[in-house]
Amino acid sequence: MSNKLLQSRVSLAPMAGITDYVLRSLVRKYSKNALLTTEMISSEYLAQTMNGRSGVEILKRDNNHSPISYQISGHKPHMMHQAAAFLNNFADMIDINMGCPVKKVVGGQDGCALMRTPELASDLVKAVKDGTDKPVSVKFRLGYTADEMNYVEFGQKMQEAGAQFITIHGRTRSQMYSGHADWAKIRVLKENIDIPVFANGDILSIDDAIMCLEQSGADGVAVGRGAIGDPTLIGRIEHYLKTAEKLPVPPLEERIQMLRWHLDEEIKLRGEGVAIKFMRKFYPYYLAGFENAKQLRSKLVLEDDYNTICDLLTYAQVR
Repeated sequence: MSNKLLQSRVSLAPMAGITDYVLRSLVRKYSKNALLTTEMISSEYLAQTMNGRSGVEILKRDNNHSPISYQISGHKPHMMHQAAAFLNNFADMIDINMGCPVKKVVGGQDGCALMRTPELASDLVKAVKDGTDKPVSVKFRLGYTADEMNYVEFGQKMQEAGAQFITIHGRTRSQMYSGHADWAKIRVLKENIDIPVFANGDILSIDDAIMCLEQSGADGVAVGRGAIGDPTLIGRIEHYLKTAEKLPVPPLEERIQMLRWHLDEEIKLRGEGVAIKFMRKFYPYYLAGFENAKQLRSKLVLEDDYNTICDLLTYAQVR
């Protein structure tokens, strides 16, 4: 696997409806080398895209987005093979989602449901490898339930099938996102496979990343929710791991500037009406930790007028 792909010990974890073209571009502003990852892309949806349906926004990338991994989901080897072949010209790596805990995903035998069918999961890795000349990675969890923590054996099987990189979320499927990620358990996986392992779950600060790496023994960390509202976090963790210097969290004024850039770019991508509604999920992350933040967010999530949104943000910035 190319050293360029994991030149950084930090990656942007895939998040459906979050890690789109705009957020990836924003993270890249603050980190030249972190591995970016797309939202989960259904292999069945891609089959429709290949047959002429629109899907440009989920595939879009810039030249400076490299290194970038495109994450696909599915449980049919032939469709996963086709998806990998289709994405071969976009991606620097193809990642297979075997960790999504959402009911409609696991109900369709995709995501974390694959941890209960390791032979099928192995076949999917082989099918994807046959469809691309790019490295193939897998993202999964500790297991489906606390009684089914098969992540070590599962990781070994993925490596045997040809996976060259693993990202593991330190929770089971049944935990969803509750409790705290168990970083220490990840160490057992790292000690029993030979390929790089990135630890994921609850990395919301530089100190979290340090603690996670100490407990897990992982090669790096994958940052998910921590990058929402603070797209500098990945770059700041990266900087710390190289220099031992902890750069500060951006002040409110900078976060609001990032939010406005984020909104404007989403409007370019999706159109104003759709983008304004899409951005509502981001306000709690960007706008927190200051007086009257809750009141500001409650106004913004109901507002459809772009100029009014800008006025509210300007008021918050200079208040």
